[in-house]
Amino acid sequence: DIVVNSRMTTKKVFARSKDIVDAQSFLRQQPKPVLDPELFGAARGRNVILVSLESLQSFVLERELYGQEITPFLNDLIEDSFYFENFYHQTGQGKTSDAEFILDNSLYPLPSGAVYFTHAQNTYEAMPSLLKEHGYYSAVFHANDKTFWNRDLMYQNLGYDRFFSLPDFEVDEENSVGWGLKDIPFFEQSIKMAQELPQPFYGKWITLTNHYPFELDEEDKFIPEYDSNSGTLNRYVTTVRYLDEAIKRLFEEAKEAGLYDNSIFVLYGDHYGISSNHYRSMARFLGKEEISPFDHIQLQKVPFIIHIPGMEGRRIETIGGQVDVKPTILHLLGIESRQGLNFGHDLFSPNHPSYAILRDGSFITEQVVYTENACFDRATGEPTDEAKCESFREHAVQELKFSDEIIYGDLMRFILDDADQSSPLPRLSMHDLPPNSHDKEGKDSNKGS
Repeated sequence: DIVVNSRMTTKKVFARSKDIVDAQSFLRQQPKPVLDPELFGAARGRNVILVSLESLQSFVLERELYGQEITPFLNDLIEDSFYFENFYHQTGQGKTSDAEFILDNSLYPLPSGAVYFTHAQNTYEAMPSLLKEHGYYSAVFHANDKTFWNRDLMYQNLGYDRFFSLPDFEVDEENSVGWGLKDIPFFEQSIKMAQELPQPFYGKWITLTNHYPFELDEEDKFIPEYDSNSGTLNRYVTTVRYLDEAIKRLFEEAKEAGLYDNSIFVLYGDHYGISSNHYRSMARFLGKEEISPFDHIQLQKVPFIIHIPGMEGRRIETIGGQVDVKPTILHLLGIESRQGLNFGHDLFSPNHPSYAILRDGSFITEQVVYTENACFDRATGEPTDEAKCESFREHAVQELKFSDEIIYGDLMRFILDDADQSSPLPRLSMHDLPPNSHDKEGKDSNKGS
C-alpha cells in the first residue's frame, strides 16, 4: 500500500493541465447527446431516491424457484418502470464503493485498489455537488461504520451534506444479521429520517442483507434455499428474496411518509454476488451444461430500474453500464450534462452509443462480446472472427486509459480551475442537519469525519 500510494502521489505531483488535452479530445469525439423531448425534465424538481441493491444480479429477476417468484415485487415494478435489460456493473476491487464512485462521477474505477481509499482527496464534479447548484440537498443512508471504505472522507469530498451511518440507527441483535441492520428495518428507520430532509433531495440508500456470506434468520426466509453443491448459491436465493421484500417495504414507507409522489426511484445492482467459484452449481441453476466465457459476461448484468410515479415505463434493450447512470438521471431532472470529463452516456438520448466496457477490458456492443482475448457473436454466443472485435477494442482500451489518467493525475482540478471554480463548492459539514431531524446522537455523532 505504501509503494502504491507513493507512486500515485508522484503521478499527481507531476500532472499538468496540458495532460487533460488528450482526454478531452477523446471525449469530444463522442456524439453530442440529443435530448428526448418527452423525457428531458420529466422528473424536474423531484427527489431522487437512489438504492444500491447489494450483490443483486439480473439472472434472478423474473425467475421462479420451486414454483415461487424469487423477486415478486421487483418483477411487478419492472412492468411499471423503465427497465434496462442489458445493463452491466463495471466495478473492480472496490466492489460497492466502486459502484458508488462510478454512479456519482461517470468515471471508471481503477484497475487495482479502490478509488475511495487511494484518491479520496481528488477534485471531482460528483452528482451531489452538481445537484447542489440546482437546489438539491444530498444524503447517504448506510447502517454501517462510517469509516468502512473510507466513506466518511469520500462523501464529504463528493459534496454530500449528510451521512446517516451506524450511530444514527437503532441496531440490536433482533434486527441485525450478517453485516448489520437488516434491510427491512433499515428502510423503516431511514425513510423517517429522509422525511425531515430539505426537498428536493438526492438520497442514496445502501442495503446490506444480500451480502456474502448471505446469512439470514429463519423467520426472514420467504423462499426455501436452493438445493445444489454450492451453499453460497443456495443461501443467495433466500437473501435475494428478502431484499425484494425490503424494497417493497421501502415503497410502502415512502408512500406513508408522503415522499412517493414527488420522487423518482433509481434502483441498481452494485456488483456480482456469485463468483466463478460456484459456476458448476450456477450452470445447473440456469439449465446449462457449463458457464462459458460468454455466459460469464452475461452474468455481469445487474438490475437498473427507474420508477417515476405517474409515468408509464418500458423495457429498454440498449446496452449500458453504471457509468451511464449520472447523465441519465440528469436528463430526467432537466439538467444538461456539461462537456466535462464524463465517460457515461444518457441512456434516454436517441443518439447515444450502445455499449458497455467492463473494468477488466471486456466489452459488449450490439454485435459482439469481447472477453478473455476472445470474440463472441452477441446474438448466438458463439466464437466469431476476432477482427469483428478489433475495431472497438482500441476504443475500450483508450476509454479506460483516459479515465485512469484523470484519477491518477487528479486532472479534474484543472477543468474546474478553468471554469473559475478552483475553490470547492460551498458545502454543509457532515454534522449539519435540518431542524427537527432524526439525529439521535446530536451533532457529535459524526465527530471526526
